[in-house]
Amino acid sequence: MSILTVEHLSHGFGDRAIFDDVSFRLLKGEHIGLVGANGEGKSTFFNIITGKLMPDEGKIQWAKNCRIGYLDQHTALEKGMTLRDVLKSAFAWLFDMEARMNQICDLLGSAGEDEMETLMDELGEIQDMLTMHDFYVIDAKVEEVARALGLMDIGLERDVSDLSGGQRTKALLAKLLLEKPDILLLDEPTNYLDKEHIDWLRRYLTEYENAFILISHDIPFLNSVINLVYHMENQALDRYPGDYDKFQEVYQVKKAQLEAAYKRQQQEISQLKDFVARNKARVATRNMAMSRQKKLDSMELIELAAEKPKPEFHFQKGRTSGKLLFETKDLVIGYDEPLSKPLTLSMERGQKIALIGANGIGKTTLLKSVLGLIPPLSGTCQLGDYLQIGYFEQEMPPGNTNTCIEELWQEFPGLNQFEVRAALAKCGLTTKHIESQVRVLSGGEQAKVRLCKLINRDSNLLLLDEPTNHLDTDAKAELKRALSEYKGSILLICHEPEFYQDIVTDIWDCSQWTTKVL
Repeated sequence: MSILTVEHLSHGFGDRAIFDDVSFRLLKGEHIGLVGANGEGKSTFFNIITGKLMPDEGKIQWAKNCRIGYLDQHTALEKGMTLRDVLKSAFAWLFDMEARMNQICDLLGSAGEDEMETLMDELGEIQDMLTMHDFYVIDAKVEEVARALGLMDIGLERDVSDLSGGQRTKALLAKLLLEKPDILLLDEPTNYLDKEHIDWLRRYLTEYENAFILISHDIPFLNSVINLVYHMENQALDRYPGDYDKFQEVYQVKKAQLEAAYKRQQQEISQLKDFVARNKARVATRNMAMSRQKKLDSMELIELAAEKPKPEFHFQKGRTSGKLLFETKDLVIGYDEPLSKPLTLSMERGQKIALIGANGIGKTTLLKSVLGLIPPLSGTCQLGDYLQIGYFEQEMPPGNTNTCIEELWQEFPGLNQFEVRAALAKCGLTTKHIESQVRVLSGGEQAKVRLCKLINRDSNLLLLDEPTNHLDTDAKAELKRALSEYKGSILLICHEPEFYQDIVTDIWDCSQWTTKVL
């Protein structure tokens, strides 16, 4: 049974085509991984099929009464809403039914006999529906799921605008779990999640009976939960049975076969053109030449997909720092309340350290406290001598209307336009990306712009907050290589052991210092 049918979908932004005549069917129980390089249109595809964006052409049809659960990497939660409000919004349709039930009760007092019978029938149906969906124990269900995901420790009365990226993702996941939709659409669900909750999500999706479509660049995670891959490349969508590793195997074979066929065809075209050029003027061979020309004219040309630019990251090493990079004495980090016990820590030149631990326990806050962006609640943090610090933030500030060129020019006003374009292109951005506003780029493309600013400035200490979030596999592999070769020191927050374990010299487990109940 088809849950979703997409026919002849075409869409673009300005002169940049994203999809060209794409068709797609989602069947019941399929666990799909939607993969492709940054900027190929994966999040745009989700926005189109959920009705957030109207396509230029094509038809999108969902099965009747299909309920969709969508985890969007850019979902905004309204300031003033509590965590409990967000979780209870999973039952909005039931609250609407309750409102209708109350309306019917008010109407019964003045209804005629026939109308009363109709209203009573509707009232009975609504009451049955509310009972069937556990409406009268919603608060208990909310607390049960919140406890399973560790949200009770954050506090259900907490304003959602105060949540960290990981806490927000967990809140949205909990809401989806409570909704029990017929299909899940998950856009980078492991971003900001710690290992414990990635493992929980892996188990949940493995046992999930309904269909889901998952966008993720976390390959081990993808391999463990999907049974089908849809690959998005060059405005097309291709289907591959099996997991991501199987897809890569088949894709490389298809690519090699296409390249071989292209070479054979180009050789044949060259020979035909040469024959025509040599024989079309001679009476004796003119007919043969015309025959070869007809073959040339009717030939269906094989086209190779344009190679995507591969990113190259080379961090510029600054001057040698002092031996001690920073030292804290009884440092207590936090905002309104402490997030840590008093910390006495130090980092020396040459160390590469990974900060690990659950979301919301203060990893980002520690980085910002070291940088002096957040004042400590108590204690001190002393920076060493001759530091040149490069800082990579989790997200770009909202409301940025700069183009990529302007964004880099603000940072390096001494560069000319050719040098700015070359620097951005080296990070894997195409001309169309470079000329676009930063805010319309995908999460991965935005991360490449921020990395471009970082690698083109001399540094001897890198503070990196979840640098792998949103990056595609090529960019992630190149970043890992660049950090391994970097001669300076690194303090890194990352939830992917596969990424950091070959880079770092030390691991600091922040869960040992936190005041939070884990």
